[in-house]
Amino acid sequence: MLLNKKISTKIILVLIMYVISQPFLFESVLAQGQGGALPSRDQIEAKYKWDLTPVYESIDLWEQDFAWVKGKTAGYAAFQGKLGSSARSLLEFLKYDEEIGIKFGRVHLYAFLSKDLDLADTKYQALYDRTMGLATQLSEASAFFRPELLSIPEAKLKDYLSEEKGLAVYEHMLNELLRSKDHTLDKEKEELLAMASQVTRVPYDVFGMFKNADIQFPTVADENGQEIQVSDGRYYAALYSNDRSYRERVYRAYYKPFNDYKNTLTAMFNGNLKSLNFSAKARKYSSDRAAALDENNIPLSVYDNLVNSAYNNTSPLHRWCEMKKKVLGLPDMHAYDTYVTLFPSVSKDYSYDEGVELVLKALAPLGEDYIKSLKTAFDNRWIDVYETKGKRSGAYSSGTTFGVHPYVLLNWNNQLNDVFTLAHEMGHNMHSYYTGLNQPYPYANYSIFVAEVASTMNEALLLDYLIEHASTKEEKLSLIEKNLNNITTTFYRQTRFAQYEQMVHEKTEKGEPLTADLLSDMYGELYQAYWGPGMIVDEEEKLTWTRIPHFYYNFYVYQYATSFAASQALAEKVKIEGKPAIEKYLKFLQSGSSVYPIDVLQITGVDMTSEETIMAVVKKMNSLLDQMEQLLNE
Repeated sequence: MLLNKKISTKIILVLIMYVISQPFLFESVLAQGQGGALPSRDQIEAKYKWDLTPVYESIDLWEQDFAWVKGKTAGYAAFQGKLGSSARSLLEFLKYDEEIGIKFGRVHLYAFLSKDLDLADTKYQALYDRTMGLATQLSEASAFFRPELLSIPEAKLKDYLSEEKGLAVYEHMLNELLRSKDHTLDKEKEELLAMASQVTRVPYDVFGMFKNADIQFPTVADENGQEIQVSDGRYYAALYSNDRSYRERVYRAYYKPFNDYKNTLTAMFNGNLKSLNFSAKARKYSSDRAAALDENNIPLSVYDNLVNSAYNNTSPLHRWCEMKKKVLGLPDMHAYDTYVTLFPSVSKDYSYDEGVELVLKALAPLGEDYIKSLKTAFDNRWIDVYETKGKRSGAYSSGTTFGVHPYVLLNWNNQLNDVFTLAHEMGHNMHSYYTGLNQPYPYANYSIFVAEVASTMNEALLLDYLIEHASTKEEKLSLIEKNLNNITTTFYRQTRFAQYEQMVHEKTEKGEPLTADLLSDMYGELYQAYWGPGMIVDEEEKLTWTRIPHFYYNFYVYQYATSFAASQALAEKVKIEGKPAIEKYLKFLQSGSSVYPIDVLQITGVDMTSEETIMAVVKKMNSLLDQMEQLLNE
């Protein structure tokens, strides 16, 4: 179903935006301590809370639209078997589906946002559950569309596009569906694959249950000698601790259950690889990677360019490793030393209003129109700012909902990281806003491949602004360190994951067995290559493959690194070229999915198949290291 893809993509994007903010959360948790009881929503000023009345002014109005969409579901049956009868019939179906999609998008947005303001409020949880149930009904009712459309001879479909002017807006969308024709099976085989999906997703489901529910971590002594049980949150928070022995204790304890169950985890990991390989083969793709990248029409050369360019240019990371070891005064460097700050004395609180002013000043290079749009969001309650009792944790932007502006969820804790989270999420927000303003419904969304470009672009500009306006040497050093850590985690780390993913899939495709020891040795060798001879690779670090959920996402992580590289190149273009680069960037934000992701980026002059784009990140890291060395030696 056309609208179902929009909704599922939107949910994925929200989750991505939440996941990408996790490092900020862990640092904030470390900084803020326990604190007092959380305020209730009625204790927060209205200007810091979402105004959802532009979506629906009341639940009664939501119920009316919900009932309208539900009543329209049965109407899909009238189109079945008739899409190929005439151009008019096809257009009528697309208009019908679009009308439902627009209304359902608003229904979904209201239920989704309302639920997240208080997860304990069963009233809004019920609205959301009903909404997702309705999405399933709509998907089932319109499931005939894709196979029936692909059964229409391509020449006939092109004739339809010529004779019916109303179909013109759908041409790219229809061509995109036709592009997948060679990998779409007949009706019976498609039904079989759909049935098999309940089985092939078992490894992912089991891993999720193990990682999030069943795993039992040991206890360790904290920095004050008190026994605490290790958890995901405490593990990440500990990595920022200045107490090295505590970092090491938590690190080794965290990996213990993964080591204890490495054989079970190997079976899950291999099961997922074989499931993806089964699907790729069934759809007649040349490889698992080709199948995954084809969804967004991404050439394999983009993946190859990223991995090869990063892997062959790890010297800045080696240099960073040696510098951290020297400044920290460590005899050796381990994975549990890579997150701790070199400048712990630098600390400053930022109110939300101060954060808004900083973001507006930092993003001024993007031009008056962009700043005006940002102010519209800040002044009209598009952002839910503070943590309150029952509110969802983390941060996200709601994405594009046709006819309604996007919303941003925050949990502000007065940290510098909150300022960066604000800049990041407003990047998503403006991307969705400009897309919604400028694209018709079929293209009022954007690919996951480009989803992190606008957000990391904002972060890059904010970092540059803060470094330029730092009041002390220590503050400037701390900000340069943050920039280096961003490159390390979002570019090099995600590319390392992508390279590992490619390696294990290729071995699976060749029928080579992947044992726990082989999987660990492969990861350990790659980790060593990226960080260089200055890094001690512990046995625990070799087990990283056992705990990363992204390895179950099917060639997903490379997009973090490509988006990051693209945004760094764009930030430089805006600073150097000025207005021409800004105009191209705004056109990128406005393009939605009206063209393929690679082509959307090329509008801005960024070519993701070019080594130059990747090397720009490498050069930037070297430049930042030069700046840090100079300041440290002053």
